[in-house]
Amino acid sequence: MTQPSPVSAPNAGSAIVLVSNGPGELSTWVRPLAEQLHRLQPLRPRDPAAPCSLRLVLVPCPNATGAEHRVARDWGLFERVLPASRFWWLLLRPRRHGPWPERGVVVFLGGDQFWTVLLSARLGYRHLTYAEWVARWPRWNDRIAVMGPAAAGRLAPRWRKRATVVGDLMADLSTLARQDDPLPPGDWVALLPGSKRAKLLVGVPFLLETADRLATLRPGCRFLLPVAPTTSVPELLAYGGPSNPLNRLQGAGEPQLRGDEIVTAAGTRILLLERHPAHAALSQCALALTTVGANTAELGALAVPMIVLVPTQHLAVMQAWDGWMGLLARLPLLRRLVGVALTAWRMRHRGFLAWPNISAGRAVVPERVGPIEPAQIAAEAADWLDHPERLAAMADDLRSLRGQPGAVAAVAAMVRGLLPPPERSGVPVRSG
Repeated sequence: MTQPSPVSAPNAGSAIVLVSNGPGELSTWVRPLAEQLHRLQPLRPRDPAAPCSLRLVLVPCPNATGAEHRVARDWGLFERVLPASRFWWLLLRPRRHGPWPERGVVVFLGGDQFWTVLLSARLGYRHLTYAEWVARWPRWNDRIAVMGPAAAGRLAPRWRKRATVVGDLMADLSTLARQDDPLPPGDWVALLPGSKRAKLLVGVPFLLETADRLATLRPGCRFLLPVAPTTSVPELLAYGGPSNPLNRLQGAGEPQLRGDEIVTAAGTRILLLERHPAHAALSQCALALTTVGANTAELGALAVPMIVLVPTQHLAVMQAWDGWMGLLARLPLLRRLVGVALTAWRMRHRGFLAWPNISAGRAVVPERVGPIEPAQIAAEAADWLDHPERLAAMADDLRSLRGQPGAVAAVAAMVRGLLPPPERSGVPVRSG
């Protein structure tokens, strides 16, 4: 491969550039690592006088919502956030996106690993990849942080000296989820309908009716719904109201907003959480009802028992798959025909869908895929809540999959070790 020529910039200092793609990676990988890097040493923007800046570049991804750059900007962790729509222009003309220090480190934290190869070569920066399962371009990596021995074993012997087993970045979520704000007493059930339109169209009315039915079976249940940063409370109300044609099929009526709660037509109160991430509250839940996606990995890292739901009776709107199939299913002229056909084919030939099950290679959490109904899921949820010892066993199983915390600190140390000496040895290291 012919590498693009590096870009030098007239300004001094250095930059750490985190590269990622979707909302799940941002909340579980990018944000914890960015906060840890700020704890280790002075970085812009939090320290305007620091010689090193922290930046975020988003890459094209069919699973992204398009709002990731706005979410990341609100965190106040990055001197600059580049949206995915500008990625190709960044490769072509980096200086159009501001000055770039002559030295720096590019860190892969989600998306296609090849994009970070191109970016690090274009900027002339060093390159670190965090690899869950496989490092695809070890030749162009200065260092490789691998999740476990399996990923390290997939490397050719000549590249293994570049790799360090750091553990699972998500294993730190349980320690980072501080319970400084405990929920009121009760059996709390989390409702996670998803963050993308295709999932929300199905998930919101489905889970609202499920909550109604579960509240009837177990009147002591309390419900919370974390509002994904890529959606909003008005949008959730719309998905649960008459403007959503699927809501008429569920028959859940029109929900109302009262303070910080959604109240369904049947009177079930659902606490809305607009803090992101909502790990502290989620970690206190007895059970979660969730769609597929990165949220199953987050719940698994928090050791929250879950039931994973994929209602297939609405395949026409379930076109949120990964890769080329998802792209093809979203083409305007072929959306309905191809989307339904591809989704139905994938349902028939599927493996595990929840990340804990994929990771373990076995059914750690129940997956309910098919023409499922809210009454069925409410009854199953009530049965789990009636047997707390089973919930505790599932939580222990989830906890064992993640391993020991510490991966975030290990990756941060590797990033810092790739910085040029003035920004590494001349700056006092902060504790924490």
